[in-house]
Amino acid sequence: MKIAVAGKGGVGKTFISGTLARLLARDGYNVLAVDADPNINTASSLGIPSEIAETIIPLSENEALIEEKTGVTPGKSYSKVFRLTPKVSDIVEKFGVVGPDGVQLLIMGTVKDGGAGCMCPSNALLRVLVQHLLIQRKDVLVMDMVAGLEHLGRGTARRMDTMLAVIEPRMKSVETVKRVLKLAKEIEVQEVLAVGNKVRSERERLFIEEKMRELGVEVAAYIPYDEEVVEADMLGIAPIDHDDSSPAVIALHKLKESLKTRYNF
Repeated sequence: MKIAVAGKGGVGKTFISGTLARLLARDGYNVLAVDADPNINTASSLGIPSEIAETIIPLSENEALIEEKTGVTPGKSYSKVFRLTPKVSDIVEKFGVVGPDGVQLLIMGTVKDGGAGCMCPSNALLRVLVQHLLIQRKDVLVMDMVAGLEHLGRGTARRMDTMLAVIEPRMKSVETVKRVLKLAKEIEVQEVLAVGNKVRSERERLFIEEKMRELGVEVAAYIPYDEEVVEADMLGIAPIDHDDSSPAVIALHKLKESLKTRYNF
């Protein structure tokens, strides 16, 4: 099962992806959580201690690794040919960090030089790595992504079982979902489902329902606004460790079961 979680910054996709990964691992799945967002927060949502998380270098910034795999030092002139299909099968074992419930975290980062479409060493490495994770590895994959879907190409995206577009009851968030939908269609993502988050009232739930109906997107779950999630963030604790029976976590339990039933895994 391959799940991407995308959306506007601040909508809570890291909370959703991290908690979903933990819940799936508790069900006995071998779960790989991938942080492909420039705002690296998945470690905290998984419950990996900050003293460990702070030592992790995102793969996109690991110059020694990029040079080893592609033959070119990042930031230098690409006057010589570099490897477009580097070997990446050893990266998860070498750079993955095992967190609570056995979830393995890989902090991928994002490409910062030359634009999302540049054919630079960093981009080449990340694209091949994503292909490997989606096509060859048998893990349940939960990927926390930026809204731009920079790491997914058309052939690779077909291997993604579903993309969860996280939306909060705000028009700016709706606009981001529109962008995600457009990009997802272009690269042939199998299915996009919406997840309403931080829902405080029936009016806000209906707002999300109406806007997603207009876009033709099914809402897979509504996650209520939850002060326990806010408290966990203030304490620097994973929400599932702070209170695994809070309303938001319970709603994610239901989303997890819904996804298992929907995709028969």
